[in-house]
Amino acid sequence: MDRLHSMRVFARVVEQGSFASAARELNLSPAVVTRLVADLEEHLGTRLINRTTRRLSLTDTGELYLERVRHILTEVEEAEALATAATTEPRGHLRVLCPPAFAVHQIAKHLPKFRALYPRVTLELSVPGPVETVDENFDVSIVIEGRRPLDGSFVARRLARSEVILCAAPEYLDKHGRPQHPKELVHHDSMVPPFLRELTFHAGALGDDEAAAESFTLVPTRSALSTIHTDTMYAAALAGLGLTGLPSFVAEDALLENALERVLPQWHLFTTTLYAGMPTRKHVPARTRVFVDFLVKTFGGDDRDPWLLAAGCETQPRGRGAPVQGSLALAP
Repeated sequence: MDRLHSMRVFARVVEQGSFASAARELNLSPAVVTRLVADLEEHLGTRLINRTTRRLSLTDTGELYLERVRHILTEVEEAEALATAATTEPRGHLRVLCPPAFAVHQIAKHLPKFRALYPRVTLELSVPGPVETVDENFDVSIVIEGRRPLDGSFVARRLARSEVILCAAPEYLDKHGRPQHPKELVHHDSMVPPFLRELTFHAGALGDDEAAAESFTLVPTRSALSTIHTDTMYAAALAGLGLTGLPSFVAEDALLENALERVLPQWHLFTTTLYAGMPTRKHVPARTRVFVDFLVKTFGGDDRDPWLLAAGCETQPRGRGAPVQGSLALAP
């Protein structure tokens, strides 16, 4: 027996004063309404309604029970209204998992605008490290897809593509020169992660015919700094320590302010794609929907790099020159 349904039927019978009227209101047959009330009385082990040919009247127990039933039904209706509002009105607490560099250089600076649009949404931002898949413990996961495609049972919306670019401070380049070809990097100090064994440059922009493109593979042995911490390499590059590869979403502001300069803009290294992922698309709260929509609108949602576009230094398309391949080491 659906006890809550039986309670609703019982309360409606009392309100309408008859089983037939309650049946019409509930779009049920009189026999079903009569049976539901009888089943409820049998479950409780007591009579709730005195039935006569002319009218219905509540027993003493029925009076007390009706008072509690009405209170319970009101609580249930309020709970349902609250749950429904959560899926229609942006409000409440939102838990977001995000890679640290993207949180620092992109999410943080756009939060004031999101807060102004949705002041009743509070945000908890978790930035433990790289995020390669959606975590069901969070409402939204900002996932970076690199060399391996996304895999899993979740919903993901693309935010943008980000290119890893070579850059350095203008002061460093004024002193050491601006390389025009990857082979010239042998004369420059580099900052690379310790796990990086080689670095391959491809001529032209992503989407050019890479099979026929010129490429150069370098072994970075002249390393002025080795770290896996992106913001440390970013800070060292700003200070003029040498050249380093940075995601465009990290370098954007420094490029716009001419604090960093892109090196070899006619070559690309590799690209990543950023997604906003959710564990499910069913019963998604309004706060989650509007946050993901806000991110897509902010970053474009396209298969292109909005940060290089904003900085005016997108990778230049490859010319029609003959393809060349080679490799060399960045020796001390």
